[in-house]
Amino acid sequence: MPGSLPGAARPRQPNNGDAREPWHDPHMPLLAALLQDADVAGFVVTPDRTVSRHELLGWAAGLAAEITGRRVVAVEAAPGLPTMVAVTAALLAGVPIVPIPPDAGELERAHILRDSGAELILTDFPAASGSDAVPRKSISDVQPGSVPPEPDPSLPGLVLYTSGTTGAPKGVVLSRAAIAADLDALAAAWLWSADDTLVHGLPLYHVHGLVLGVLGPLRIGSKLRHTGKPTPEAYGDNPGSMYFGVPTVWSRIAAAPSSAARLRPARLLVSGSAALPVPVFDAIRELTGQAPVERYGMTETLITVSARADGERRAGHVGLPLDNIHTRLVDEIGNPLPDDGVSIGSLQVCGPTLLDGYLRDGGVRAAELIDGWYPTGDVATIGPDGWHRIVGRASTDLIKSGGFRIGAGEVEDALLLHPAVHEAAVIGTPHDDLGEQVTAFVVADPVTPQELITFVAERLAAHKRPRKIHLVPSLPRNAMGKIQKKQLMGG
Repeated sequence: MPGSLPGAARPRQPNNGDAREPWHDPHMPLLAALLQDADVAGFVVTPDRTVSRHELLGWAAGLAAEITGRRVVAVEAAPGLPTMVAVTAALLAGVPIVPIPPDAGELERAHILRDSGAELILTDFPAASGSDAVPRKSISDVQPGSVPPEPDPSLPGLVLYTSGTTGAPKGVVLSRAAIAADLDALAAAWLWSADDTLVHGLPLYHVHGLVLGVLGPLRIGSKLRHTGKPTPEAYGDNPGSMYFGVPTVWSRIAAAPSSAARLRPARLLVSGSAALPVPVFDAIRELTGQAPVERYGMTETLITVSARADGERRAGHVGLPLDNIHTRLVDEIGNPLPDDGVSIGSLQVCGPTLLDGYLRDGGVRAAELIDGWYPTGDVATIGPDGWHRIVGRASTDLIKSGGFRIGAGEVEDALLLHPAVHEAAVIGTPHDDLGEQVTAFVVADPVTPQELITFVAERLAAHKRPRKIHLVPSLPRNAMGKIQKKQLMGG
């Protein structure tokens, strides 16, 4: 697999004069902390096993020797140490690795293996029923080995499959250099160091749980405690200085005050992968003594915007661009919009963390950039001080009603302020006169739709109030806790 096609690897940097030069050594090994001479006991802890830094390195190096020269390998990405070892081994060997979600259905799994061209599946699990024609290799049977030379940073490191609005999931190719640049930028923003202990129980096939949650410690040197599952009890039982979670995790922690109180010694609580509801933000701040740090990113760009560990943390906002990352808003025809905190536009990003491209026909097809900018598909506002607020997806969260542009997120936040409301999802639905009307799906204690409509109208402009509210028992979500609005639209 080539590292990139011509023009795919790095976009141009816009000359806006405001980039800070981050500390980032592109020649430093990707997993620099793992390669240090000094051993560290309890470097990685899981519910089943604890390993030192040198134990992890020897195990991964042994597996690296057995997969060196492979074009692409896959891993059954169940939560646990074997998955971490497999990904580490592939990165040591310079072999792109494809995580397969453990709950992938037969069709999704077959697509990932076929599309990626994986030559080997690394796994400690029995063969999936039905049958992969791809050979399998046990991870735990590997003997320790020697560390191979550091691969070229421009080579592909990970291929992460992500679902789009149509078609089968796409393989996003992320270079080793992009991963390193992102982790260094996050280390600067979060003051993340080898003195930290990171705790999380997130899946190991997404950016949050795998790139940040596993490769981060292997590059920066912090210890890692993976809880297997991200339950409030597991988080409370595992002492750490940093905790990662998605909004669903933080919502459950907020509903478990005794577990939340045990996180008070931590210095950083990070939320991502979806918007954190303001009431949950406020509850976590009250119960733990600190406001969560929110961040924004996607598979194709890694993490690009975040609040800072030593700075302000605002409910409903995701912070400022990371070092060497640039952002802008544009309207429907590509004209730049002002950073006035009011204008809603399509968010585009530019910087060294962008994907190399998508897998296509055995190679890497360049992403479609716009003069060097990656169109995220998200809509946002940017304030005069640079703070970003993500409204949602352009396809589902930008509602055009009666000539007004309405962000679904603002209406959702207003609904969540009502004491009876537990969850809310807002979309635009067809309306003969307005074009689209604001429609809400709400999980709540006993309350009438009209009461909620009036509640929102008293807090937002009248045109932003929901014109129709559906009271539902639950909202459809994916494995990362993101609400699946396409299902609410019948799509």
